[in-house]
Amino acid sequence: MNAVILACSSLNRHVDAAQAKMNTAFPVINVDRRYHESPAKMKEQVIKAVQNLAPEVDTVLVAMGFCGGSWKDIVPKKRIVIPRMDDCITLLLHSDDTWHSNLKKTGHFYLTDSDSEFGSLTAMQQSLCDKYGDEDGQDIFQMWFAPYTDVDVIDTGVYDCHSREYTAEAKKNADLIQGRLNYVNGSNLLLEKLVSGRWDQQFLVAEPGRMITDRDFISEM
Repeated sequence: MNAVILACSSLNRHVDAAQAKMNTAFPVINVDRRYHESPAKMKEQVIKAVQNLAPEVDTVLVAMGFCGGSWKDIVPKKRIVIPRMDDCITLLLHSDDTWHSNLKKTGHFYLTDSDSEFGSLTAMQQSLCDKYGDEDGQDIFQMWFAPYTDVDVIDTGVYDCHSREYTAEAKKNADLIQGRLNYVNGSNLLLEKLVSGRWDQQFLVAEPGRMITDRDFISEM
C-alpha cells in the first residue's frame, strides 16, 4: 500500500499522535479547516487534493468525516478509506468499535485542542463583529447560539484540556452563551485504526471508480 493521509487541519495533532502510537509515517496533506464554513468549498479542496496526488499513490487515508457533504458524489481514482461519520467531532467522540453516524447532542457546542485558534465561540463572535460591526455581529451571534445550552470539551488524551489556560478559555466560551461547561470522554481510536489498517464497519473503503454517497455514512453495513 502506497498511502497518504488527507486530513482536516483541525485534526493535525491527533493524526500525529495516531501515527506515533501506531508507528506509521504516512505523508500528510492538509485541508484547511476554514473551508468548513462552506461545504462546497471544502468539497472543491478535497477533489483538488485527490486529483493532485502522485501517480504512485494508491490509497488515501481520510482523517475527517463526511463534513457537510464534502465527499458527496465524489468518484475518486484512488482507493479511499474514510471514517463513516458525519464530522470530525463525532470521530473524536468515538471510544470503542461500535459505529455511530453522529454522537453529538443537540444544544451542545464542542471544543477540541485547536479551537482556541479557529472554530471557538470567541473566534466566531469576533469574526461576525469584524464583518458586520459590533452591534449587528453580536445580534447575529446571539441568534445563532440561542438554542445552545452547553459547551463540551472533548478529552481525547492527546492534549491537556485540563490546564489552567485551556480551562479558562473554555469557560470564556461557555460564558458567551451562558451555558454549562462540561468535559466529555473521547479518544483517538478512530485515527489509530485508520493509519494501522484496522478498517471495520466504522470505515468506508471505496475502491477507484466507486461513487461515494451520503448513504455510506448514515446506513448500517
